[in-house]
Amino acid sequence: MTPLVLDTTAIKRATTPELVFTAVRDALIAHAHGRTTVPPPLHLQFPDDDGDCHVKAGWVTDTPDFTVKIAAGFYRNPAAGLPTNHGLVCVVSARTGQIRAILDDQGLLSAWRTAAAGALVTHAMARPDAGTLALFGTGEQARLQVEWLARLRPIDTVLVHGRSQDKTRSLCEKVNARGHQARPALADEAAAADMVVTTTPATTPVLQARHVRAGAHVTGIGTDMPHKNELPAALFARAALIATDDHQQCLDHGDFGHAVRVGATTDTSDTPLGLLLESPVERPDGAITVADLTGVGALDAALASAVLRKLAP
Repeated sequence: MTPLVLDTTAIKRATTPELVFTAVRDALIAHAHGRTTVPPPLHLQFPDDDGDCHVKAGWVTDTPDFTVKIAAGFYRNPAAGLPTNHGLVCVVSARTGQIRAILDDQGLLSAWRTAAAGALVTHAMARPDAGTLALFGTGEQARLQVEWLARLRPIDTVLVHGRSQDKTRSLCEKVNARGHQARPALADEAAAADMVVTTTPATTPVLQARHVRAGAHVTGIGTDMPHKNELPAALFARAALIATDDHQQCLDHGDFGHAVRVGATTDTSDTPLGLLLESPVERPDGAITVADLTGVGALDAALASAVLRKLAP
């Protein structure tokens, strides 16, 4: 059987925000209840070229397919006119082992499922009246976090903090063009927003815990490899509620794990994100909540299968 090869044009045609949100939400809930198989990710680093790659596999129990995903990020690419992220998803039959399709998505599905997961958890854990969103990071995922969260709740103001002033201004222009009020902000001002999302490849924390206000929610998205670190351990010590997308992954190479290893919190202090999506989050208005997302292979499997069903029913 010759595998079907689908490019980004076909994938974009078949994929709607509703499809992505549904696939990601259902997969996170299934994962929280142990109805998935997710082996540890494989990580590669290319320090001479400021690049990294991870390979993730996943299967949702009783579904017809599993997937293997390759996702690479090379952070100097924009200077050469190339996109930062590349990748593909291989969809394999869980009944016969035959390769059903290769989704040559150039990292698109990975970006969308990350954006959807971040938006879902931020919406679920932030105060209902939270309207100011701060972004740490200026890349594609930062932009997507605004766009996908805005599908779930109103956003009054977007504060952007980045290392490059030019990239910060560019992201603000893109966000403003979508109808939101965005402006650059210093790190301490951004950390004091109602909702904070970090989307960087940082190896040291991008904000200070003392700048995060009571009642705020923080979602960390960029720490998907052992050498990365976005959120300070002290923030987890202040948190009344900590959510992780995968307990073991977050312990191994997430910001949650960094906090556990220095004694800022315990290795049993987290709640599976899927459980918080399944039923409303109870949080005092003055509580600080934190989510650590490292990326779960079961989400890739669920989304790729959903897209394939649309294109090759």
